[in-house]
Amino acid sequence: MKKCVLGDYILDMASGPFGSNLKVECFVPSGFPIIDGANLYGVRVTDNVTKFVTEEKARSLSRSIAKRHDVIVTISGTLGQVAYIPSDSLYEEYLCSQRQFRVTFDESKIDVEYLVNLLHTDYGQKKILSFANYVGVPALSQPLPNFRRIELELPDIEKQHKVAKIISTIDRKIALNRKRIATLEAMAKEIYDYWFVQFDFPDAHGRPYKSSGGAMVYNPDLKREIPKGWEVGDFTDLIDFTMGQSPAGSTLNDAGDGVLFYQGATDFGLYFPSPRQFTNNPVRMARAGDVLLSVRAPVGTLNFASDDCCVGRGLGAFRGKETSNLFVWFYLRSLKPYFDSKNVAGTTFGSIGKDDFKMLKTIIPAKPTLCAYNEVSENIYKQMLLCNCEMSYDGKLRDFLLPLLMNGQVKVG
Repeated sequence: MKKCVLGDYILDMASGPFGSNLKVECFVPSGFPIIDGANLYGVRVTDNVTKFVTEEKARSLSRSIAKRHDVIVTISGTLGQVAYIPSDSLYEEYLCSQRQFRVTFDESKIDVEYLVNLLHTDYGQKKILSFANYVGVPALSQPLPNFRRIELELPDIEKQHKVAKIISTIDRKIALNRKRIATLEAMAKEIYDYWFVQFDFPDAHGRPYKSSGGAMVYNPDLKREIPKGWEVGDFTDLIDFTMGQSPAGSTLNDAGDGVLFYQGATDFGLYFPSPRQFTNNPVRMARAGDVLLSVRAPVGTLNFASDDCCVGRGLGAFRGKETSNLFVWFYLRSLKPYFDSKNVAGTTFGSIGKDDFKMLKTIIPAKPTLCAYNEVSENIYKQMLLCNCEMSYDGKLRDFLLPLLMNGQVKVG
């Protein structure tokens, strides 16, 4: 192992554009992809891009454009995030958001996959967070020059390649399962939109209801037409929910004592939260399969509870009275404009309470249609959960092997 300074291996680096250069009006429905914190789960940049700018706008900010094999690091917000853009990424180039910076390394001297995995260990995280500032919004202090100054102990390049090959095999399996979950969710959403947004659920003859001339009735409360036989009611007629409450801090631990505890969206992954804390004195509980919703800044972020868990004051747990968890998931996602209004309404930070949900009016579909969707979507959810279980197992295997390979306790070859 040789003590090295990262700056000796860096060819180029640049931060994302300042907010004044990338205003809301710059975003378009599709175009040049933007990387943000949501794409930095794990060691590989994920393809779940939700923000785009025009090609022209991106090229005007060329210093902030990252390419395959570049490393992306979060500057502010969720600190410690670091990932590389894999060679099989969906896009060849990405524009960094203002909360990230990109780094291009000399790959003849350092293996990018090895480095990013090293920076995910406790050893690597301490190096990155050594120049973090937690006053106000957590942020890295002078991120580019301080990142250059990070000192690491590295083996020779050949050993880096061998370790990276083993770990990347597991990482790729995790990434594949993540893509499978996204595909399954997209399947369920397409059916949901077709049935409950376009109202083209199968009629008694198996034909799309509205497109085949199914009767529609105007509802004055919603000021729109809904299928005949469907009703309008309160949010609580369709969905039950539990608002979280945090247990005493003295009951929290990371040793697995008690039940899982999630405080807020900081524990969230793409679809399922990452176990981090436990409590031996839970206050408010969520059931496995419940949809967890962030009810404090930012309002509206969703995850599924993969196990029974305690929820803190930053979360609410939602479950359908006669609907599947995927129905609840997509229904809550449809409330995004409402949640966004709550994010900007508070004087200090956005929040939403139980009374806000109780006042909502909603369409209540006919029971046969709900039952049919439940049957289809529950099978899809079971496959999503299975993929998540495999990801969790592979993640634990990776985390077990990684430090052993890094410090030489396990030899390669």
